[in-house]
Amino acid sequence: MPVDGFAFSDISDCLADEDTLVWADIFDPDHEALAELADELGLNMWAVEDAVAPKERTKTSVYQTHTFFTVYAVDAREPDADAPPDTSLLMKHRISAFVLPRGLITVRLPGLNGAATEFDIGAVSRRFDELGGQRHGVGALVHGLLDVVVDGHFEAVEALDDAIDALEDELFTDGGPRRGLQRRTFQLRKDLVELRRAVLPMREVVSTIQHRRLDTSTSPDLDPLYADLYDHVLRASEWTESLRDMVTTVFETNLSLQDARLNTVMKKLSGWAAIIAVPTAITGFYGQNVLYPGIDSFFGFIASTALIVVLVILLYVMFKRRDWL
Repeated sequence: MPVDGFAFSDISDCLADEDTLVWADIFDPDHEALAELADELGLNMWAVEDAVAPKERTKTSVYQTHTFFTVYAVDAREPDADAPPDTSLLMKHRISAFVLPRGLITVRLPGLNGAATEFDIGAVSRRFDELGGQRHGVGALVHGLLDVVVDGHFEAVEALDDAIDALEDELFTDGGPRRGLQRRTFQLRKDLVELRRAVLPMREVVSTIQHRRLDTSTSPDLDPLYADLYDHVLRASEWTESLRDMVTTVFETNLSLQDARLNTVMKKLSGWAAIIAVPTAITGFYGQNVLYPGIDSFFGFIASTALIVVLVILLYVMFKRRDWL
């Protein structure tokens, strides 16, 4: 199976050359093609199965001749006010890699969560060139891949942070939040869970790759870069922890504000009900079928009307002072 004019059967010959660095990027491969490559390079068959298995978790495995890892790159969609409240902000791309002494085999699967675009593999190549290219060996290529993935995690975390801030601002608007805020908050919680599943295991992946020196030509100059990459992973992990607290606070605050608004409405309804009860009670009293002072006279009408007005004004002033109206 040729890849950009290059056949799998030629990879092992190139890897035998100490001055050659091989990178084979395979998108959505069939199982037979990947098994053929595994036989050609002596890859672990269980790792090959994991590379194409559905819903594989982020992990790294070290074998005698190579290292295998699976990571998830994450892209953030632009927020759309007209989108349904249960629309996810994240698009995930799964990437598996086999790290050999002088080569890297990457296996990419179609995007998840309705991703309309694929992972920008060209960014990895550009990052590799910025690090000095082949001069630092396969370690620079792996670092370029992981660096692009971790940068995407930061952008996704920042997008969720902005979305949560927007929800917080919406909670305290004068007109109240738009409809669907509870659904949007719940969707953000789901997105955050998905992001944490991709971000938290990256510590193990980066640490294992950093300390696994299959490639003897890897320059020690990369050690500070891998240490910095590990620090970025830790920062992204800590950021997701704080976001989890924030989205939980938004969810609980919204419920509390709903209760407070309901109490305010009930308080006002009770106040107006008490005011309306005054004329109802007085007119009901004067509507009795019995004789009473002022019956059938203009004085009785004036007295009942004055009593209604005085009591209504009195109750209104009292309730207004106590912030019931």
